[in-house]
Amino acid sequence: MPNTRYLRTVFFVSDGTGITAETFGKSIMAQFDIPVRYVRLPFIDSLEKARKVVEQINTVAQNEGVRPIVFTTLVNMDVVHVINADTHAVVMDMFATFVNPLERELGIKSHHRVGRFSDVAKSQAYRDRMEAINFSLMHDDGQMNKGLEESDVILIGVSRSGKTPTSLYLALQYGLKVSNYPLIPEDFERRQLPPSLLPFKAKLFGLTIQPDRLSEIRNERRPGSRYASLENCRYEVAEAESMMRRAGVRWLSTTTKSIEEIATTILQEVMPDRDY
Repeated sequence: MPNTRYLRTVFFVSDGTGITAETFGKSIMAQFDIPVRYVRLPFIDSLEKARKVVEQINTVAQNEGVRPIVFTTLVNMDVVHVINADTHAVVMDMFATFVNPLERELGIKSHHRVGRFSDVAKSQAYRDRMEAINFSLMHDDGQMNKGLEESDVILIGVSRSGKTPTSLYLALQYGLKVSNYPLIPEDFERRQLPPSLLPFKAKLFGLTIQPDRLSEIRNERRPGSRYASLENCRYEVAEAESMMRRAGVRWLSTTTKSIEEIATTILQEVMPDRDY
């Protein structure tokens, strides 16, 4: 009998981590307003593992009464054949769909190396990302002012407005050194930005959020506190937005935006000429 909580199970099958297949597959499935269940199956790099995957997918197909959807990033052609031929599913092969046509168009063969972890770990871009992540962690929540001049971006906003996850996303995905700094009641009383940030005004970008949503988030952390009260959230958000407006700091509301959308906006506003 089909599961009533979701309409389809979606598998991401890869001989690497499966992150590429999952990222692409979820972006595709987001175009359809149906409840789905996601299952990631990484490191499928042998025929034995492939046969176990086929068994798992086919069991789901039988139990749910509909074909699962499978997104794959597999380079071992024997594994690809087993998955494509034996699963009772809709298989979306990303290499066959995108890499093979590009090979024909460019007239060269792609690397077709499983995961390519060793190549990535040795690259300068990878080392830059690791350095950026460490920098962003050290400069999270205003805990360190030293080295602020090295920041590519400095995020400001009230507590729990999305600064930390955005900082880490920019570091991980783009290798940017991101600091973030909370605006606190002392700043509102002075009615000006923290003095340590003033020399770096061009690097500042503000995040704000609707007070009712902020109150919900803070109540998950400190329920019933003044910190989480709607009245206090309204006050802090209004003061923070006024401060950023007076200082000429660009800002956006994170209330209905994903981290990807927030990061893209920041990149366009703060670093429009940078190549990624």
